[in-house]
Amino acid sequence: MLEHVFPLTGAGIVGLGFFGFVIQTHPLRQLLAVNVVGSGIFLILGGLGRGNGVTDPFPQALVITGIVVAVALTAFGAALIARIAEDRAEEPDQAVRQEPAPKAPRIGPQP
Repeated sequence: MLEHVFPLTGAGIVGLGFFGFVIQTHPLRQLLAVNVVGSGIFLILGGLGRGNGVTDPFPQALVITGIVVAVALTAFGAALIARIAEDRAEEPDQAVRQEPAPKAPRIGPQP
């Protein structure tokens, strides 16, 4: 049972990450929840790569590669979230700066 501690813990972390992704509505919190899911998957892969006195290097290589990709995609996702937040912040300012539409000429008898 002790040899399955890392994969079981990873499965629990994956479950918590999915729960956080579904419950949270803010994009940054959802990005963090996806990172938690990724960490759980890395823990599962690392735990399954261990054997009786022998460690398989293939899952370790996958985990290291996955960590690099996760860091890059997290930075990209954070940049997208920041860009969306900037665009949303600029929208009300543009509506205030617009001049009111000119009044249409009145048709019919003038008062």
